[in-house]
Amino acid sequence: MANVTDLQTKYSKLAQEYSKLRAQNQVLKKGVVDEQANSASFKEQLKQRDQSLRKQEQEMDSLSFRNQQLAKRVELLQEELASKADSPSQHGLETQCVFDEDLQKKIEENERLHIQFYEAGEQHSRQESELKTRLQELEKDSEQHQAVVGRLTTKYMETIERLQSDKARLEIKSQTLEREAKECRMRTEECQQQLRLSQSELNRQVKQSSSVIQEKVPFNDTKLIGYNSLNVPPHNRRHQLKARDVAGQALSFIQDLVAALLNFHSYTEQRVHIYPLDSSIEPISPLNQKFSQYLHENAAYVRPLEDSFLHLHQSITEDTVTVLETVVKLKSFADHFSSYTHFLQKILPYQLKSLEEECDTPLCTAALTAKNQELQSDMKRLTSVFEKMQSYINLLALPSVRQDAMPQSSTSAVFTQLAACLHSLHDAIKEMSKHYNQKASLEQELPTITQKLCTTTECLLGSLGSLTSSTGKIATFFSNNLDFFTSSGYSPRGSTLALNPLQAESMLANKKKAAAYISALKKARPQSVPYSDALSNRRVLTSSTESREGLSQQVQQSQDKIARLEQEKEHWLLEAQLGKVRLEKENQRIADLEAQLAAAQGGSLNSPPAAASTPVQSQEEAEMEPSSGEREATLCTSLVGMLCTTPSVEHVGDEESRETLIKTHYMARVGELTTQLQISDSKAVHFHSECRALAKRLAIAEKSRETLTEEIKLATQKITRLQDELATTKRSYEDQLSMMSDHLCSMNETLSKQREEIDTLKLGSKGNAKKNKGR
Repeated sequence: MANVTDLQTKYSKLAQEYSKLRAQNQVLKKGVVDEQANSASFKEQLKQRDQSLRKQEQEMDSLSFRNQQLAKRVELLQEELASKADSPSQHGLETQCVFDEDLQKKIEENERLHIQFYEAGEQHSRQESELKTRLQELEKDSEQHQAVVGRLTTKYMETIERLQSDKARLEIKSQTLEREAKECRMRTEECQQQLRLSQSELNRQVKQSSSVIQEKVPFNDTKLIGYNSLNVPPHNRRHQLKARDVAGQALSFIQDLVAALLNFHSYTEQRVHIYPLDSSIEPISPLNQKFSQYLHENAAYVRPLEDSFLHLHQSITEDTVTVLETVVKLKSFADHFSSYTHFLQKILPYQLKSLEEECDTPLCTAALTAKNQELQSDMKRLTSVFEKMQSYINLLALPSVRQDAMPQSSTSAVFTQLAACLHSLHDAIKEMSKHYNQKASLEQELPTITQKLCTTTECLLGSLGSLTSSTGKIATFFSNNLDFFTSSGYSPRGSTLALNPLQAESMLANKKKAAAYISALKKARPQSVPYSDALSNRRVLTSSTESREGLSQQVQQSQDKIARLEQEKEHWLLEAQLGKVRLEKENQRIADLEAQLAAAQGGSLNSPPAAASTPVQSQEEAEMEPSSGEREATLCTSLVGMLCTTPSVEHVGDEESRETLIKTHYMARVGELTTQLQISDSKAVHFHSECRALAKRLAIAEKSRETLTEEIKLATQKITRLQDELATTKRSYEDQLSMMSDHLCSMNETLSKQREEIDTLKLGSKGNAKKNKGR
């Protein structure tokens, strides 16, 4: 049923996500339509502006033409006035002077209006070009938006199809789970029946055990508190696993906190050596030297916090009993925390004086002085929070040292106050990080700032950020597990009092003995073998042992015989080679003898027959001698190829050829083995280089994967930023267009006023001209 509920929940979530996607798709479609309508309206406005501009140009041309006519008319009037200047009366002269002044003012005003009209036309054309450029950019942005909308529409359609397939799959799964739920209900009914049977059996056993206890147990140690404290409490495995898990999480947070504190103190030391005086250029003040010396010792106070808590985590196992009275390693952690708090108290005055020294520098502004004062108050607040935490941690470590050191009812209050102190620590470090950031931004404006100081300040701000994050995690973790910390853990059976720390060690030893005894009882005994089976197995084992020995002897004999045959094979191969050599030598000798015989027969044709018979006999004797030598050599040659006859010249040659053949054979064998070894070495080198290349390719692939992941993150951030910029630009363009429309309206009004003034001037000039003609 739980699986069906989960499936229904997932299905409802998917339906909600689908409805959200549809709503977003409709909003995007509406935005595209609005953008297209705006683009069309912009184009229409541009056309209207072009038309109005052309009208204004035409009017300007007509005005210039009329202005030229007026100028010519004025020249003619001036010439007429000049010709009539000799015979006017005094009243005519005054009237002419007034008319000239009025005409001069009108001419100047006309010139000013022409200049303004020209400037307005130039400004209008420039604004028109800017608006055209902006309109083109907006059209490009609209096209890009349409492309994005198309991609999003495709993506949403794919998402809809995937959700529909997920819906079908989940429906099938829900049907399967419903069938399984029916089967589970049937099994539940069966289990309930078995449970009723087990309860009845357990009730019977309880009655029997209680009667046995009343009759057989003479002493009940649970009635006495002193004896009962030595009894092993009921083991709560879930509590122990939870305690170990909580200790492991706390250890990871403590490690992060220790790393952040080390970085903060180290970068503070580097900053002291750089600002307000750079130690590489001139010596720093004695106060900062002492402060730097103390900061250099921070690892001796911070590192033991991690080590002591690691020992505390290692002491919490599944087999132990974890309560405040048995956690002895907590006292070591409390001592190291107290030493670190004393270290903070020791460096606090130097830290405050160092900030005052920064305020005394000539380039320190009033804003920097205010930030330094805020940092001084932050340092004081941080040290006071650590002092409070030290007090509460020492209180929690007391029950493992002394009995009745802290009432059990006060434990929950101590844990609650410690959680509040952790939140105060997070707030103090967060406030200090904010003030440091503001101070760093003010220092960037100083003219004497160096790159070294900027880098150190950035590192210091990074350490403060990690310190803020780690303290926030610790405070949240402690608040989330506050119920577990304040819950009553182990206590002796039949007693509500806490464990005695002096007797906790004996209780743990009793627990180990009991666990060993139970495991010894549960150890299964080895099954015995019947006597008849043992006798038959012994006979089979004896016969198999004898047959195995006989077979091993036969195998050994066969191996010896194979080795001997191999040796004989090598020997007969050498003998065959020697026979081939001898055969070649005999054939050569026979050919030489035949050549000698032919030469002797050719020379004895003129000699007497007796003389001819003598060489024939000598030749037969000569032929018989080598044959007898060969027979003797053949008979006296042993199986191992050793000659036992008296070495003659021919035998010495045979031994040399035999040794040469043996050397040749073994050198060929050595060459083959060398070739095989070289091939194996080359293969090994090839495989080694290939493995190295694959390892390098794997490392490069990992790096490229990380790089691509970072690029994807940056691209996502850039897209978000561009979308924000696009919205801002769109709003600014709309505002500018409205302003331009207002400006164009005002310009039209100005032009209409100018036209009216020009028409008035024309009428006035025409009236003056008529008056002059009448005169």
